[in-house]
Amino acid sequence: MKYKDLRDFVAFLESKGDLKRIITPVSWELEITEIADRTVKSGGPALLFENVEGYDMPLLINMYGTQQRMAWALGVEHLDDLVGRLEQLMSMAQQPPKGIMDKMRALGQLARLASFQPKMVGNAPCQEVVQTEDDVDLFSLPILKCWPMDGGRYITLPLVITRDPDTGVRNAGMYRMQVFDKSTAGMHWQTHKVGAHHYRVGSEKGQERIEAAVVLGGDPATIWTGCAPMPPDMDEMAVAGFIREEGVDLVKAKTVDLEVPAQAEVVIEGYVTLGDERMEGPFGDHTGYYSMPDTYPVFHATCITRRRDPIYPATIVGRPPMEDYWMGKVTERVFMPVIRTLLPEVVDMNMPAEGGFHSLVIVSIKKEYPGQARKVMHGLWGMGLMSLVKLIIVVDHNVDVHNISEVAWRATNNIDPSQDLVLSSGPIDDLDHASVMPKFGGKAGIDATNKIPGEGRQREWPPDIVMDEAIKEMVDRKWVEYGL
Repeated sequence: MKYKDLRDFVAFLESKGDLKRIITPVSWELEITEIADRTVKSGGPALLFENVEGYDMPLLINMYGTQQRMAWALGVEHLDDLVGRLEQLMSMAQQPPKGIMDKMRALGQLARLASFQPKMVGNAPCQEVVQTEDDVDLFSLPILKCWPMDGGRYITLPLVITRDPDTGVRNAGMYRMQVFDKSTAGMHWQTHKVGAHHYRVGSEKGQERIEAAVVLGGDPATIWTGCAPMPPDMDEMAVAGFIREEGVDLVKAKTVDLEVPAQAEVVIEGYVTLGDERMEGPFGDHTGYYSMPDTYPVFHATCITRRRDPIYPATIVGRPPMEDYWMGKVTERVFMPVIRTLLPEVVDMNMPAEGGFHSLVIVSIKKEYPGQARKVMHGLWGMGLMSLVKLIIVVDHNVDVHNISEVAWRATNNIDPSQDLVLSSGPIDDLDHASVMPKFGGKAGIDATNKIPGEGRQREWPPDIVMDEAIKEMVDRKWVEYGL
């Protein structure tokens, strides 16, 4: 499954009966949020609102809101297919080819990978209509006010492209943007995100501004890469090409020195003046609480380019599970091969919706030596944005980390709080409201594994209660006879 652009994906979802067109007039202020919230929590379809009051531009929401839609968005029927491809790539990197046949196969794979790199084009659908600086009007887009206490209307599904002031490397991230007026918006560059790093580096170098392009729409895999926690020097456009198995078409922006996806629906070009900050918020966030007002950089729009008949893509966040849960769940599955490369004892991992991605991680390991659970905790805390996780629970390899009831049973029975809790501190997500101070706070690890010799226990560890297999098979055979 390959999609040239967003409308390709809309057509695909419609063919699967997984998209609902809504022609009833709806308001961008709160009403769409309430409809979308009920729909995503009931596992409902993607929604295309064709009659947003005051606009002739349709609005698409909940396009990622189930595991199946998320798999389709990334071009596969099952997410495991994509994980398998990534594992193959990691295996290639770890084990250089030995024989001549191995080398020839590797060359073929490398040539195929090279074909997935982004490609520059001269003309692009995203530039069919151009609003120059004098005509720029952010309110010409059906931007949502999501929740009652929100500080204003927010762009919620942007791919924000910037360039590292030091290295020139391109980055694409997903950051909410509160619209202040026709030409300015808040740029929610959280402390630990790459956009914030570019802002800090630019300030250190004495630059006046950071150019940015806010991309709305495009093929669904490219949009998704903006929320994937990749290393700062990894090009999201190249990753999108790998996922799509086809390079992303890029076009030079009109007023900034950046390349943008040619198949986007709308592109807002502009810049952030270093030092120019403004109070942004409140915003009903993915934690289920409002993130309160704080100062963030101001984005100044210099140009809006778009298709003649654009679709405006949006999402909402709030009390989980929401659409962003499924977007994050893919990250968990797709990046498992990377985690296993660094921590080979890891068997599986679950970041439950209730934890809002950065609050809770449950991980199972194949335990071989004393202290290994603690090693895994610290290894995860040292791994990119996993550094923001507040609570890590480690269980044995035979525990289903996706069965919260089983995890709770193991954790409550297998821990001695005086021995098996690891307390630490470190960076915390900007949106965390429980820490004593912003951006820095406490962390905890729970070793819920079976304890082995060398871990300080003076008692024998008991075995699980498990019925004999022969008895289970006999009861299976006779089940109908019991009349139960």
